[in-house]
Amino acid sequence: MADLVRTHQAGVWRFLRFLGCDPSEADDLTQETFLVILRKGFEVRSPAATAAYLRTVAKNQLLMARRRQRRAPSEVELEAAEAVWASVAAHDGLDDYLAALETCLAEALTDRARRAVELRYRDRASRDVMAAQLDLSVEGVKTLLRRARSALRACVERRLQP
Repeated sequence: MADLVRTHQAGVWRFLRFLGCDPSEADDLTQETFLVILRKGFEVRSPAATAAYLRTVAKNQLLMARRRQRRAPSEVELEAAEAVWASVAAHDGLDDYLAALETCLAEALTDRARRAVELRYRDRASRDVMAAQLDLSVEGVKTLLRRARSALRACVERRLQP
């Protein structure tokens, strides 16, 4: 079981984030997913089949949580999101994407833009906090982030082209 968790935990967590969970909810639902597997028993198959089964369990855990919160997501949206995720994950596209993103963070951004991205996405800083730390207006932060995301998107797309 420990190997199963070690191998698939990050993928399940990223899948839940892709479906719209915030980080703490994704943490909780990832744990619940593996608890379900532990309680019911699970026979490990191929990595792809195991990952697909874990995504199904995670999606069901999300649906149950949403029903308890009385804010159920659309089944159609979840199915579409899962199909997109499976097509990317099936070709190890996510690992390639993350590697390209890491390289692009180092190479494609100015120091100020990289700091803005870190403040926003790693530290979860508000635009007001970012503005104070970067000596910019709130609108300046918004513009800097938009440009940084655009530069990262273009860089990642270039790196992922065959």
